[in-house]
Amino acid sequence: MKLLTVAIPCYNSQDYMEKCIKSALVGGEDVEILVINDGSKDDTEKIGKKYQEKYPSIVRLINQENKGHGGAVNTGIENATGMYYKVVDSDDWLAKKPFLEVLEQLRKFADGSLDAFFCNFVYDKVGAKKKKVMQYRNIFPTDQVFSWSDVKKFPKGHYILMHSVIYRTALLRECGIKLPEHTFYVDNLYVYEPLKFVKKMYYMDVVLYRYFIGRDDQSVHESVMMGRIDQQVRVNKRMIEYAKEENIMHLQKSLSTYLVNYVEIITIISSILMIKIGTPEAFEMKTELWNYIKVTDEELYKRLRYAFPGNFMNMDNKFGRGVSKIGYDIAQKVFKFN
Repeated sequence: MKLLTVAIPCYNSQDYMEKCIKSALVGGEDVEILVINDGSKDDTEKIGKKYQEKYPSIVRLINQENKGHGGAVNTGIENATGMYYKVVDSDDWLAKKPFLEVLEQLRKFADGSLDAFFCNFVYDKVGAKKKKVMQYRNIFPTDQVFSWSDVKKFPKGHYILMHSVIYRTALLRECGIKLPEHTFYVDNLYVYEPLKFVKKMYYMDVVLYRYFIGRDDQSVHESVMMGRIDQQVRVNKRMIEYAKEENIMHLQKSLSTYLVNYVEIITIISSILMIKIGTPEAFEMKTELWNYIKVTDEELYKRLRYAFPGNFMNMDNKFGRGVSKIGYDIAQKVFKFN
């Protein structure tokens, strides 16, 4: 069995996927690299095949009809032979020295005794003079096995993304996660839903993942997100269902608090994007989302609706919407997303 499976979902990725693959090849025989060609129409398959032929014991090309990012991640989970599982988007890459350090530490848990392994990541935004690093040293204990009872409160704007987590492969299968196909922003679900199954964790204070931001057609680009707001809301609603009081009341307090806080972040993003779209249809969609929260879990609704910035987002006037937009723009500058 391999120590780590690195799954690389690829769709028309010919221009940047080789950098990603090469960064994972640094791990040598400890690593299995799954290049998942999600129905690409360019040379993605050809490039994947080249690396499979050159590194047959490490790289495996999987061709499938287009299912979207979620469908590619699902395929990776189904086919992985590694004890642990890491998703790396084809336009991102892993830093060499931290990757080797992480693998060295993971070898100590080759028996599968860890559920999740966390590292830092950096927003590698084109043109940014200073790259924003998302680190967890004031939240997670460092260089030791810990549980949710040892986790401190996440500050606003701090959360776990796909880039920062390595899961035990069997845990992903045991928790039954199945990401929606042909839907963007499902990486939120990928990180979020397995967390309540996680018991033993480890955190290394190294910047492993380089998260590239800069292409105009990138899914997290604000204009693209507004064009796909229906998919953002679809993911948002599934997270709301997951965060219902009845589903999280038995969990450790630090975990249940985090799950609710992350739903709040996603709901804020969804709402402000609809405000920025500014059409009657978008405002109607925003109202429907908040009604959905109210019907699903009234306590969650009260928490989100009557605290800042939810109170401003739901003001039916320009002032409230204006404050929300300003808050969103400030958050973009501080946390470097989009």
